Amino acid sequence: MTKKLYITTAIPYVNGTPHIGNALDYLLADIWTRYQKQNGRDVRFQVGTDEHGNKIAAKAAELGLTPQQYTDQTYTNFESLMKKVGAQYTDFIRTTDPHHQGAVQYIWQKLQPYIYKGSYEGWYCMGHEAFFTDKEVEATGGVCPDHQKPYERVSEENYYLKASAFTDKIREAIETGRMQIVPEFREKEFLELIKDGVQDVSISRPRKNLTWGVSVPGDPDQIMYVWIDALANYITVLGYPDVAGWQEYWPADVQVIGKDILRFHAGIWPAMLLGIDVSLPKKLLVHGFVNVGGAKMSKTVGNVVDPNEIIDQYGLDAFRYFFSRHIPTLDDGDFTWEKFENAYNLELGNDLGNLISRVAGMVTRYQSGVIGDAPKGDHDMKPYFDAMNSLRFNQAMDDVWGTVRALNKYIEMVKPWEIAKKRESDPEAEAHLAEVLGHAVGTLLQVADQLTPFLPQTSDVIKKTFATGVIVPLESVGGLFPKIYKHTPDPHAKKV
Repeated sequence: MTKKLYITTAIPYVNGTPHIGNALDYLLADIWTRYQKQNGRDVRFQVGTDEHGNKIAAKAAELGLTPQQYTDQTYTNFESLMKKVGAQYTDFIRTTDPHHQGAVQYIWQKLQPYIYKGSYEGWYCMGHEAFFTDKEVEATGGVCPDHQKPYERVSEENYYLKASAFTDKIREAIETGRMQIVPEFREKEFLELIKDGVQDVSISRPRKNLTWGVSVPGDPDQIMYVWIDALANYITVLGYPDVAGWQEYWPADVQVIGKDILRFHAGIWPAMLLGIDVSLPKKLLVHGFVNVGGAKMSKTVGNVVDPNEIIDQYGLDAFRYFFSRHIPTLDDGDFTWEKFENAYNLELGNDLGNLISRVAGMVTRYQSGVIGDAPKGDHDMKPYFDAMNSLRFNQAMDDVWGTVRALNKYIEMVKPWEIAKKRESDPEAEAHLAEVLGHAVGTLLQVADQLTPFLPQTSDVIKKTFATGVIVPLESVGGLFPKIYKHTPDPHAKKV
């Protein structure tokens, strides 16, 4: 029986513009999905949009729209990016979907033994739709570093989830590896954060302070706080609680999140699942941020990089290549147009693109396009598989590039063009040349297999060019990395 797997991505608020962090979520989940499918597994891959909360209601009012009208217009920006990144998702959820809202109210009722009402006074950031402790606010000088706005002091009566009741079970799940946080240093950070226990969390707000959201069952004066609503999407999209078959895919094998939302996914989410008697996810893959030239991306500074712009100018595989290889999967990374263009020109264009053209050209020239015997490449695949299975995709790509560069060196060393010249005088030259070119083709086909999760278009071009036994001209299968030029910066961008 085919193993059924499930991977999820964080759902973004629809009031913003899709950014590199969203694209990274979709890319990492898609790489894992393609790799698992390549190995014969059945994968469900969730994406979606978070459509409730004050930020959305405020933006809708500003535009003279209802919140529903506004979200109906804006969720497509994220859907468009998912498709542009090449994400092979199977399930798309909007938190305004009727099934989701009904399921969230059912979850609330199941959590009833762990819900209590209390007065809350604390610091609130509308940008995060989250409350922060005195300690966190003090550490940032009273201003949210992500949104550059002061925290608001809020006092109100809310419902709370007694997350503290699940501290021991959550800690035990992490320490025993039943719910693994990758990378390990993030796991240690979270265990340190809960050393005094998981904090109880506010899970509703008075309707007078939060108008756009799911109503609390049995209390029309309260609206569910966005995190309870949003986190539930990972199981409601599968059909929880009433659509048959959702248990075939849950628990999630991997949940892809950014480091800024780890505390919600490793604390509140497991508490919710334990409270409704549903298994915990197996693994949280926590990626870092993408900085620009060492600085945090900021609209104010004007250094925000639009993933759509990169893909539109350089093509999908160029985007996927840079962000899978040059941005560490499990840590912060850095983008500059210079780094990107060097990777495009020198690595994709020269290392791989020229290599494919060169090998295809030699087979065409010296063997009338007939490939002959092309044994499967003999590169040791263990480092690649180890990197893929430990979710270190950048290391897997480094391994593939080691093979690409080794093949380039091999061709320079054995000089097939010189062997070809000897064919009339040396009876063994023909067989030697066929062996050399067969090795080159076999290695490229191995590279194509390894690139399937990362660069699907490039992998397809390599296979179409070489896999039939007769060379197919590159032009007829789409070619590779044709545009090599310098990026023209946006003249309206502010200078740093």
